[in-house]
Amino acid sequence: MRLPIWSIVIIALAAGPAHAQLATRGDAPAKAATAPEPHRTRLILKDGSFQVIMSYKVVGKNVQYVSAERGGDTEFIPLDLVDLDATKKWEAQHVAIDPYAPLADRPAPAIDPELLKEEEERKLVAPEVAPDLRLAPEFSVLALDTFRSMPELVALTQTEGELNRQTGHGVLRSVLKPQASPHRLVTLKGEKAPFQFHINEPVFYLKLDDAMPPGGQAITVDTRGASAQMTPKKQKAGSDYVIQRVDVRQDARVLASFNLAALGTGKPQEDVFETTVTTLPGRHWVKVVPKEQLLVGEYALVEILDDKSVNLNVWDFGIHPQAPENRDTLKPEKKRTVTLEKRERP
Repeated sequence: MRLPIWSIVIIALAAGPAHAQLATRGDAPAKAATAPEPHRTRLILKDGSFQVIMSYKVVGKNVQYVSAERGGDTEFIPLDLVDLDATKKWEAQHVAIDPYAPLADRPAPAIDPELLKEEEERKLVAPEVAPDLRLAPEFSVLALDTFRSMPELVALTQTEGELNRQTGHGVLRSVLKPQASPHRLVTLKGEKAPFQFHINEPVFYLKLDDAMPPGGQAITVDTRGASAQMTPKKQKAGSDYVIQRVDVRQDARVLASFNLAALGTGKPQEDVFETTVTTLPGRHWVKVVPKEQLLVGEYALVEILDDKSVNLNVWDFGIHPQAPENRDTLKPEKKRTVTLEKRERP
């Protein structure tokens, strides 16, 4: 039987809400899937364990919390068992950040304490000695120079001096006796050192607990007249240093003996410049600064091992403001600035 047109229209209108209702029900699982998860944090106990919870509050001598592990049950635990400071600290470090919130309203990201500790240690191992210029721990000795108003670090190498074998024992013996005349102590090859500084107050940084390079040796005088003993030496915080001006000769530079006992007494010694030695925080480096300005010329940094011995391996350098720039210097490195781009909310 054929239905009238008006009957078909009525049936369609009646069916409309049902279809709409079915569509709404069909969308429900999708909305539930995209709903944000409830806030979760940790309630940390004093024994080191923790409960995963959604919220908590202190009620008298107890802590009331909503457990995330047991379906949102409300539970209580004695306050004496809860480490509230650790709980708040953990929550601050793991707080959820709304990615759509304005940058000004977002909390600063928390840094893991272990990372902070590592960063502080890194700064001690590689301290900053000039703006944006840090010591490099892969080098044993660095000197701070300035070339054309730019601070630079020069990596120095130790020069193995040639001991005057004929009077070597006597030279060292004379160092201990103020009345003895100066003698040749060490001879360096060449009339100029390979490193030339452009300022008259260079600063030296020596890394501690580094073994001397191969061939490194120290000579010690036996006051009982025994022969000189050659022993390896490690740098240590207790070492002292002097800067000595060398006598430039044909294709050689000569270091003369000097009076060890006169150091620190205020008695001047020709061509010998005392230094101030400071151990930097962290005890990874010592800083050596001459107590007076150096004139143009050739010099050597000499390590004083104790009251009767010196290190035959020296760090030689020159002071010549017009000299070319040293090769392979470490220059300041400015920190890169992070630029954040503003994105529209999707």
